[in-house]
Amino acid sequence: MTAKIRVSTDAAPAPAHTFSQGVRKGPIVQVSGQGPVDPVTSEYLFPGDVAAQTTRTLENVKAIVEASGATFDDVVMLRVYLTKREDFPIMNDAYGAFVTAHTSGDVLPARTTVFTGLPREEMLVEIDGLAVVSD
Repeated sequence: MTAKIRVSTDAAPAPAHTFSQGVRKGPIVQVSGQGPVDPVTSEYLFPGDVAAQTTRTLENVKAIVEASGATFDDVVMLRVYLTKREDFPIMNDAYGAFVTAHTSGDVLPARTTVFTGLPREEMLVEIDGLAVVSD
């Protein structure tokens, strides 16, 4: 039986509640939902700018993936939570630029986008991810 391992890094914000930044079990890595938070100051960044928030959030996801021993190429799924439907095209452009820049080859991660409320008013986007570590 493979043990669950907590994934933790100072390159992404510390969890504000009772959960891990990520969990790895065998080759599977689940990254908890991340927001546009500075890992050093714990401040929410870029109020009102969904593009900048998307990029910062993906940087946090990437840092946790890498702390697990995986790479961004190992990401198979990203789930995006948005507060406003009208932000979708802007988020999509920022997301596409980031994911394309950090993925080699032409197989990008699968994605789901959900429109919902988020825990903090200043958060326009939250993203979680799933990676499978290739050995």
